[in-house]
Amino acid sequence: MNTVPHYQLISAPAQLEPLYAALDRVTEVALDTEADNLFRYRTKVCLLQILADGEIYLVDMLAELPLDPLWARLAQRHLVMHGSDYDLRLLHGLCDFHPTSLFDTMFAAQLLNIPRFGLAALLEHHFGVKLDKDHQKANWSQRPLDRDMLDYAALDVHHLPALRDKLTAELTRLGRAEWLEQKCRWQIAVAREGFAGNDENSWRIGGAEKLGGRGLAVLHALWYWRESWAEKLNTPPFKVTGNELLMRISRAADDGLPIQEVLHVHLGRRHDRLFPSLAEAVRKGFDTDPRSLPRRERRREFAPLTPEELGRQDRLKAVRDRLAQQLNLDPTLIATRSQLVVIARSPATIGAVLLPWQSKLLQAEPSWQS
Repeated sequence: MNTVPHYQLISAPAQLEPLYAALDRVTEVALDTEADNLFRYRTKVCLLQILADGEIYLVDMLAELPLDPLWARLAQRHLVMHGSDYDLRLLHGLCDFHPTSLFDTMFAAQLLNIPRFGLAALLEHHFGVKLDKDHQKANWSQRPLDRDMLDYAALDVHHLPALRDKLTAELTRLGRAEWLEQKCRWQIAVAREGFAGNDENSWRIGGAEKLGGRGLAVLHALWYWRESWAEKLNTPPFKVTGNELLMRISRAADDGLPIQEVLHVHLGRRHDRLFPSLAEAVRKGFDTDPRSLPRRERRREFAPLTPEELGRQDRLKAVRDRLAQQLNLDPTLIATRSQLVVIARSPATIGAVLLPWQSKLLQAEPSWQS
């Protein structure tokens, strides 16, 4: 049975002073966030969990709180987090936040080749703590928050320092502590790019590459129809309808079926409320000249590799896979397929494409670019 740690919920300005005092006494904090991305069109940070000086503070991010002093303090503290990529990008978008230093327990577990590197699995393995995974999909924008949700949020940060210590000991034993430091510095840097927004080709969802002109035109119209409704309803697009329906309608149009058959046979009765506007979107797609659709520029990395480059890519992959087996690592932690493609085209870019430890491993093998 989980022992729930003591925590303080902060929802009024007067409650911030103990948190600021705790932060002023320490150089390190454990940090996590909860957001409403499964329930809103535009994601909001709903709760901030902070472990500082042995006390847990749950900051209600939907309350009217003056938090500039909080961000200034957090930016100067060493952060212990798990799966920090989403949280840091979210906080960057919220208030241009970026930390000075970081220890990510998920990255550490991956570098130790721990198969189940999710926080719930790690806490259960090391501390016998069982997190309720249902809360990962909870509506964190609801108020008031249920007590069990607050308990879950507190547990998310309570064990992070102890987990960090266990993982650090093993990383040090294997000589991989510096690998993690490099990965965390990289994460801090890339988080400042924020989340990639929609562009003129975001409507090209999985399977779109197999569609012809009419199917693409219908898909284009349907995707923007869905985005419009998602924004109006303030809900994630997938809750309006999934990609499978968009593709099913688009494929039917691409197969040459008349519009009435596309509408009445392939839609069924699942979208009665939205049917009029959806039907209008399909008609718009039928009336659209496919040649007017945004074109995806052919970037260099999508051009076929030359025979020489293909040979180099194969040699790189063989070296990577051999190293991964020797080190008991997932090969993609040394270099991903897309990174191998870039290096195969231009070996001189290896230092820019990979982290120093990754680059050093590959370049230590005589055959890496022969």
